[in-house]
Amino acid sequence: MTAFDLDTLENQVNELIRVCDRLRDENASLRASQEHLVAERAELIEKNEQARIRVEAMVARLKAMEDQL
Repeated sequence: MTAFDLDTLENQVNELIRVCDRLRDENASLRASQEHLVAERAELIEKNEQARIRVEAMVARLKAMEDQL
């Protein structure tokens, strides 16, 4: 191999290392974002369930009031 070939290969390897580092950082960021979104989704599901229960209780009370009339 000539010196030119080795320099080219070294440059390509260095570029691959930079790309791998960038992808590793991006992957870590995406995983953290995903964890946050999963937690947020679970919180919203819980809030939705609580709201559903309250609405059903209100409807039941309204029906009971209607039946009393």
